Amino acid sequence: MGIYEKYFLPKLLNLAMKAPAMKALRERLVPLAEGNVLEVGIGSGLNLPFYEKSVHVTGLDPSLELQAYAREVAEQEGIDVNFIGLSGEEIPAGNNSFDTVVMTWTLCTISDPRQALMEIRRVLKPGGKVIFAEHGEAPDVNIAKWQARINPVWNVIGGGCHLNRKIEALYEGSGFNFDEIEKGYLEGPRIATYNFRGIASIA
Repeated sequence: MGIYEKYFLPKLLNLAMKAPAMKALRERLVPLAEGNVLEVGIGSGLNLPFYEKSVHVTGLDPSLELQAYAREVAEQEGIDVNFIGLSGEEIPAGNNSFDTVVMTWTLCTISDPRQALMEIRRVLKPGGKVIFAEHGEAPDVNIAKWQARINPVWNVIGGGCHLNRKIEALYEGSGFNFDEIEKGYLEGPRIATYNFRGIASIA
């Protein structure tokens, strides 16, 4: 890991993910989590203030630098979180372990998003739900073209983030249905702000 990835990128990501529009979505979506919760890509813990106190949270994230921020937030909020330093492709839990999975702006950086979604499907209880917010490929042809052009550079400076992943296709191809889904641009550059958010369940 280089100096940029270790010292500068975590600070930049923590700051970028605090955008007001993203905070508003967290505030609306995260309280819907129930029971035994798995958060894939817990990052710097920005979702933690919005969980109901009744849930138990297991947080996956490969970045120990971001995890340090999350541990501070968990302590401040009085939330007991089981932190695991992994991404989502191999989840160290048995089948049908979680009532809710939460993922906010996470699929863009997972190396194998389809494998991660299959793992999430495995550990989710029957009747469980995935609460998600993701950015991905825009429906506007010109913006999608720019996303494709810029993506290789963005991927490097953004810690593995992909601008143009096909979020709906990834979920549906991994055996999920959408109970609720909203789509649209958030504030900011359109190449990076076309968002998908809602609730998914096993088909």
